[in-house]
Amino acid sequence: MKIVLASSNKHKVQEINDIIKNQFNLNVEFILPPEGFNPIEDGKTFEENSYIKAIEAWKISKTWVLADDSGLCINALGGKPGIFSARYAETPSLRIERVLKEMDGISKDKRDAHFTCAMTLINPKGEVEFKYQGICEGSIIEETRGKNGFGYDPIFLVKGDTRTMAELTEDEKNLVSHRSVALRKVLNYLSDRIND
Repeated sequence: MKIVLASSNKHKVQEINDIIKNQFNLNVEFILPPEGFNPIEDGKTFEENSYIKAIEAWKISKTWVLADDSGLCINALGGKPGIFSARYAETPSLRIERVLKEMDGISKDKRDAHFTCAMTLINPKGEVEFKYQGICEGSIIEETRGKNGFGYDPIFLVKGDTRTMAELTEDEKNLVSHRSVALRKVLNYLSDRIND
């Protein structure tokens, strides 16, 4: 079973296919959307943006589609960068720089944050088949650590661990990340549906 992943990010497709291969006995492969996928993400929440991407990909593929919208929410910044996580500055390093600058002077006990990932699965009829929101709790440290991962991973200290998301191995990250939490729910749903 092939499912279109409503994203132009090859890394994300690879990450999800790796999770399936390593953690699930499921004959599902995620592929990039056809040419012309260019959604306007003007939703107010992760869930709304996830649906916008899913329905746009469905319009050009008319098949199973999974979309996710994810980002970093920092309590001390009122939930920012939130849905603007990928657009908080021009490059990943500038985005991290901006967050660290905005967090300057905030004490260690007030640096709580979480990654959120809202997933929407659309069936070939264009209906929402399943949706789920995955969360990974943690906090923001004062300097970058680690070379793995991407985005805000180097400044996100995973709750219950002494390492940042960027210091975890790919396999370790795939057990705790917001995306893998949401994806496991989606894949469990698909597994039940396929095996019915």
